[in-house]
Amino acid sequence: MLSKLLNIFRIPDLRNKLLFTVALLCVYRIGFYVPLPGVNAPHIRSQITSSGDTSAFSMLSNYLSVFSGGDLTQGTIFGLGIMPYISASIILQLMGTVVPALEKLKKEGEPGVRKINEWTRYLTVGVCIVQAAMYARHFASAGQGNLYRVVLDSQWLYGMFFLLLVAALTAGSCFLMWLGEQIDHFGIGNGVSLIITAGIVARMPTAIKSVIDFSSLTGSTSKPISPAKILFLIACFIFVVAMSILLTEAQRRIPVQQAKHMRGRRVYGGSKQYLPLRVNHAGVMPIIFASTLVVFPVWVFRRLVEVSPNSESIFHVIVVRVANSLQPPSYLYEVLFCLLIFFFSYFWNTVQFQPKEMANQLRDYGSFIPGLRPGKRTADYLENVMNRITYAGAAFLCFIAIIPSVVAAFMLEGVPQAQAFQITQFLGGTGLLIVIQVMLDFVRRIEANLVMRNYGGFMDEGNDGGTPARNRRPSGNPNRGPRQPQPSNFSSDDPRGLPA
Repeated sequence: MLSKLLNIFRIPDLRNKLLFTVALLCVYRIGFYVPLPGVNAPHIRSQITSSGDTSAFSMLSNYLSVFSGGDLTQGTIFGLGIMPYISASIILQLMGTVVPALEKLKKEGEPGVRKINEWTRYLTVGVCIVQAAMYARHFASAGQGNLYRVVLDSQWLYGMFFLLLVAALTAGSCFLMWLGEQIDHFGIGNGVSLIITAGIVARMPTAIKSVIDFSSLTGSTSKPISPAKILFLIACFIFVVAMSILLTEAQRRIPVQQAKHMRGRRVYGGSKQYLPLRVNHAGVMPIIFASTLVVFPVWVFRRLVEVSPNSESIFHVIVVRVANSLQPPSYLYEVLFCLLIFFFSYFWNTVQFQPKEMANQLRDYGSFIPGLRPGKRTADYLENVMNRITYAGAAFLCFIAIIPSVVAAFMLEGVPQAQAFQITQFLGGTGLLIVIQVMLDFVRRIEANLVMRNYGGFMDEGNDGGTPARNRRPSGNPNRGPRQPQPSNFSSDDPRGLPA
């Protein structure tokens, strides 16, 4: 394995791409600590991460910080992260299924993709302005401790601060978008996904430090974490990572038979292949949508509690009980979370998976599923299979999503909620799935570059990787005719960079 890793640095092109990618990720981490002008970042950080702060903004900031590459609690220029670009990409991707003009652009090939990317950048700027304005509005309404006193002395200075804050956050997100595109063009891997992964992995040392600190507490109101619980956390982490890799790569293979045809005096085709359908076709998108929407019912009921005039009325009592029942990790909250994951899993597959188009491509390429007529029968069969395996994929996503809450509630009892979430986010949820899928894609791309240059890949047991495999005989039948084009594999990877 060591010799295969050294092969990466023996290839100048691959080595330069890898170093370029690492350099841009270092630029991202450095800019992550550049503070916003006029913002009291230490006060915001202490307010949101305090154990008593359970506001909707605090919950939403904790969720967004996992899959945005930013952190609203830091008060830096990269506070919004790459989330505006992801939101714009998702909006255009969903609109592409209902707007004929966008659907036509997708079918035009590379020129159409470039045009959609250009519209995505413009839409990203608009989303950045809206989110940055809400961010600045929260600072102004939460209290004067969030802003430095010199800014609040004049209404004119406050207006200038508001515009400066919106411009700084917008510029930071656009700069991250540019970094991701540079990694796509001149580096290796998916730039946006790597930025998100770097932000998630960077929190791991802080989580480990929290475990060490709470394991050595003496004479404190918080319960210390025993060594047995630490070993259990490590075992859970290894088990969840292994299961996530297994189920992320799980496929339902549909046998596909090619029709035979004559070219001159030779017969081509007739081979049997497989059409892979991923069990987790939607990737992390259902968890992202569910994590965002599950916060709004909590916020609505809390606002109803605040505006209720009579604290002794039946309406007030019912609203308070419902609001308390929706507090994570309560039973009602987790049930609602799982229902939203199931809903968005099927919704995403309905939007992205096109069985009719896949059946038409199989028919156009002269392929068919044995026992089924090409056309409508094939499309109905693919749709039924996808509905069945989507249930298993959604159940797996629910299992991954609720693990952090369950472990925090039963294993980390007495630990403040903010620190418990920081520790358990590596045992499941969106962050773990993103890291696993991005790292698998990163390793595949490096291995593809090695194999393309006649070096042994990481999984190649026939070559130790020390020397180029130039003399190896190609596998397969040498007398076989030219390979026929196959229908596209409808993978769930987001072309805009969001890991699925």
